[in-house]
Order: sequence, then C-alpha cells, then structure tokens
Amino acid sequence: MHAIADIRYLSPAQKSQVETRVDPEYGVYWAFMNPQARACITNELLTDLRLVVDSLMCDGGWVTDAGQRHQVRYGVIASKTVGIFSLGGDLALFRRAIGSQDRNALREYGERCIDVLLAWHQNCQGDMTTLSLVQGDALGGGFEGALSASVLVAEESSRMGFPEVLFNLFPGMGAYSFLSRKVGRRVAERIITSGTMYSARDLYDMGVVDVITPDGTGEAAVYSYIRKHAKQGNGRRGFERARGEVDAITRDEMVRVLEVWVDAALRLEDRDLKMMERLVRAQNRFHEQEFGGRGDNVFPLQAVGAGD
Repeated sequence: MHAIADIRYLSPAQKSQVETRVDPEYGVYWAFMNPQARACITNELLTDLRLVVDSLMCDGGWVTDAGQRHQVRYGVIASKTVGIFSLGGDLALFRRAIGSQDRNALREYGERCIDVLLAWHQNCQGDMTTLSLVQGDALGGGFEGALSASVLVAEESSRMGFPEVLFNLFPGMGAYSFLSRKVGRRVAERIITSGTMYSARDLYDMGVVDVITPDGTGEAAVYSYIRKHAKQGNGRRGFERARGEVDAITRDEMVRVLEVWVDAALRLEDRDLKMMERLVRAQNRFHEQEFGGRGDNVFPLQAVGAGD
C-alpha cells in the first residue's frame, strides 16, 4: 500500500478544478485535472494549475502535509475525466476573442498557458521529474500539456493529436518547441500539420510517448517507472537538467511563437470560425454526456472531419 495523504492548500471551492494528493513513500505529487465546465483548458483551470506549479516551486519542491514536510521527487499531471486527458484550449474563448478582434484576450490566455507549461517542462525549477499520465484523448492544448512533462506515460487506447488545422490554425503554445526538441523537426511538423489523431502505440513508435501501458494500468506504470528511475535518481535528474541546458526552451521563444499564433487566429475567416464552432459544440456535447449521464463519453472529433 502506498502511504497517500490528501493535501489541501486551498479551500474546496478554490480547488475545484484540480485535485491533488501526495505519496510520501515515493515523493510523488499527483495533480488531477477536474474541470467543472467543459473538459478543456479554461482560465479557471489555468488558475488552479498555476497554483499547483507555484506550490512546488515556492519551497524548492518541499510540501507540508499534516504538519510533516515531504520532498517531492516526482510530479504527475493526470485527469479525473474518464476517457479524456484534455480536449484542448478554450475554443469558445477563442471564438469570442476572434469575433471581436480582441488581441489582448488571446495573448493573455496564451501567456497563462505558457507559464504553466514551461514551469512543468522545467521540472518546476527543482530537483524533481515531471510526468504526464494520459488515459484517453489529449487534443490540441491538452496534447501540448502532456508533451510539456519530462516523461509521457500513456495507456494503449489513448489518442493524441492537433485538430487546429481543421479550422486553419496551428497549436501555438508549445507544441512545436516540445516536439521538435524530442523527436526532431520533420516528425514534429508531420504531427502538427496532419490533423491526425494518433494512437498511443503510433506515438510510442515515433518516440513521443515514453511509456505505453495496457488500459487501466496507468498509475501502476507511473510507479513502475518511478521505482526504476529512483535507483539512479541523482544521475537521471542530472541528465534531465543537462538536457534542458542543451535543448533549452525559453519563455521568449514560446511568446514569439504565441504572437505568430495570435496573428494567425485574428486572420481566420468565417468558414474557419464555423468549423471552430462545430468543435465547441462537440466539447459541449461531451460535457453533457459525461456529467449528464448520456452518451458514451467519447469526444466526437471524427464527426467534424479529423481523419485517423
């Protein structure tokens, strides 16, 4: 049995978008996205994710639970929504901002995403390793979030991809930076521009997914990786820091790409916005199915034109 204790740094109302727990035995901090609206990256979810990151950065990776201090060696981001890691960025917000040509709203949202993803990519600037556990679909910004971790663990039925090309845009908050560093420019460009939903097995073969595991065994696979990693933990974390120095991703780089994304978003035409609206409706339908007890809780991306 793992000695797992809840940590409550915030009131339940404040913590409604992310659920956390710490496992002192292995030094694991779990953060489960639990969006209360659509299963996408809203500003409310970003607020709570930033609080998680800040809690790990403010005291050098140490957390206090029930009066005891524990050093966090591993941070894991996962999801409470069955079958979904994240459906991506807040397309409803994008549609409103583009309709009113509100550059500031797009840029502010993008910078908030960047600040969370870059901190996670940099292991919260501490002596720890970050992991993503994908159990289901990770689309667009959700896929970017999974890619930001040092290690990406995925269950076999998971699918990941960037549907932005369907509405004539591209993922602008880290996708190319993370993928090109990990698998090279050619593979990164193919994944980003194809609009394809890739299987976990395909992405494992490409080198994008680091650990693939049967459905229902995701958490066990995380612990298996941690036990193996911890045997040479000092050397492994040293290597991760060295890799970060050689293949450094800076905030300036990410913001410059974000500016290109904002420019492109503001140029979208009516037909592109209609496709975005279809995806927003698909996100809304999934939310109704998941929380209203209807449907099979599968995001209907195929219905809006994304091929496998």
